[in-house]
Amino acid sequence: MKAVIQRVAYATVTVEFSLISKIDKGLLVLIGISPDDTLADILWLSNKIANLRIFNDDQAIMNKSLIDIDANAIVVSQFTLLAKTKKGNRPSYIGAAGPDIAIPLYEQFIQEFEKLLQKKVGTGIFGADMQIDLQNDGPVTIIIDSHNR
Repeated sequence: MKAVIQRVAYATVTVEFSLISKIDKGLLVLIGISPDDTLADILWLSNKIANLRIFNDDQAIMNKSLIDIDANAIVVSQFTLLAKTKKGNRPSYIGAAGPDIAIPLYEQFIQEFEKLLQKKVGTGIFGADMQIDLQNDGPVTIIIDSHNR
């Protein structure tokens, strides 16, 4: 399971001109799911992201987590994070899980993340053509792969 975590001043997800999710200060989390991801990947990655100290404290040092500052998050499934680009110029997505595997894992990730944050998180719509608008704060962008712990 791969994640791109972006610290944002705001983020929105829109599908067909309808607002699906909106947050102010918090995290936009893009999740790529592979066929060999398990509950262990979900538990490890959701905990890592919720406790990642990438928000500033009173001394402007990145020392606080999403939980510490009680901020919000949006989690969006993004199969393109698993693109293979070694050969040719057209990415291959053979390493991404199909919907039958990815949807339950995505939903389970959201449930675990919400338990850790003790609040609902925003989402996208799995498989939809989404428009994501965000203001990256910092910028702070972190990539984490649960298979590379």
